Amino acid sequence: MKKKLAYICQDCGAQHKKWLGKCEECGIWNSIVAEEITIRKSSILKIETNIISNLSGTIRVVDRLGTGISEFDRVLGGGLVRGSAVLIAGEPGIGKSTLLLQFAALMSRNGINSLYVSAEESIEQIQIRAARLGLSDANVHLISTSSLNEISDVVKKIDELGVVIVDSIQTIKNELIDSSPGTVTQVKSCAMEMISQAKKSGISVIIVGHITKDGQIAGPKILEHMVDTVIYFEGDSTQQFRIIRTMKNRYGPTNEIGIFEMSNVGLTEVKNPSAMFMPSSGLETNGSCIFAGIEGTRPIMVEVQALVSPSFLATPRRSAVGWDINRLAMMIAILGARYGLNLSDKEVYLNVVGGMKITEPAADLAVIAALISAASNSVISREMVFFGEVGLSGEVRQVAQYENRLNEAMKLGITNAVMPSERKILTSDMNRFWIKHITELKKIINNKIGK
Repeated sequence: MKKKLAYICQDCGAQHKKWLGKCEECGIWNSIVAEEITIRKSSILKIETNIISNLSGTIRVVDRLGTGISEFDRVLGGGLVRGSAVLIAGEPGIGKSTLLLQFAALMSRNGINSLYVSAEESIEQIQIRAARLGLSDANVHLISTSSLNEISDVVKKIDELGVVIVDSIQTIKNELIDSSPGTVTQVKSCAMEMISQAKKSGISVIIVGHITKDGQIAGPKILEHMVDTVIYFEGDSTQQFRIIRTMKNRYGPTNEIGIFEMSNVGLTEVKNPSAMFMPSSGLETNGSCIFAGIEGTRPIMVEVQALVSPSFLATPRRSAVGWDINRLAMMIAILGARYGLNLSDKEVYLNVVGGMKITEPAADLAVIAALISAASNSVISREMVFFGEVGLSGEVRQVAQYENRLNEAMKLGITNAVMPSERKILTSDMNRFWIKHITELKKIINNKIGK
């Protein structure tokens, strides 16, 4: 066994023979750190042959633990799977530790032992937060350490342990590796050891991950590949509402969202998220319309706002919050070429209300309608929703789950819907306006249907 010095990029994990100012793989400057790697002499091992099976074998039912938080259960795919590894990441102060402490307390109250490991806070700090959240009576095991060996020893001492929460993986250190916590080698080694123990023992492990300034999970990308579920907190700590989204899930659907509200007693579930993102009561204004979206398996109504104003700059500003700025530029170009609305000399701002991030193309038609409304000073009724993908020729294309979108809109008192022209057989009792091209929006918006 011998040791050698390796130069590893802390952003992408690439190894280099010597130190470089810029990583040749990812192009990041000053990200390469020298780390000692232990090399063991190769030896011939006798490996027993595994039993070969086929796809028609007996399927074992996945054993899930109910978290007691329905929004968290939804994101996990119906509950926490025993022996699974979950990675949760988000901005500092957004509520990761608060949510997981609430989760640990609920699990303990339901008779499932949980261990909360913090390498960033002392026991007293965790107890103070628990008292503020009204969780002091919960029998949650606490430990403040950054040692992987100490965590393993404590896990073995607790009888019938169900869940281990590690806050955070970037601060845990494996004493067998001579490098600082947070380096690629340490993060990969500690995570691999935790996940391996979870699979063998059936104890679920929830790992908190830091994120970089670009919004990516800090450390090697392999960390996301190793775990079973990856969950991101969206938005920022200045907003009242918190949105968690599944980016990867081996035991359930991806892109599912859970919505919480931050209060003085911690994170509370939002029972009717569509109403939260809808326009508030008061004076109706131009540039605002309602989009009937689908997030994972959940239909949700979201207000899309647009502002168009004159610009004296050579290159007018384009800004989008909650939507892809490149797709906004494409919609502006489509409006100029196919609709006859020239916004090349205008500043254009787009906002998705409530901190939501929309990624599905079905929002194209709602964005187009909001831009037309803002530019023409026309008001779109709040009793109308829009959804549909818009192609480069201006045609409105099909999207999925018509029925779910319309049913959710009806629950909120919406009576009109503008959608792609394919006349599907729908049971929703709603006035539907089928359109094939964005030019048909002129008649719909100018007639002020629903007013």
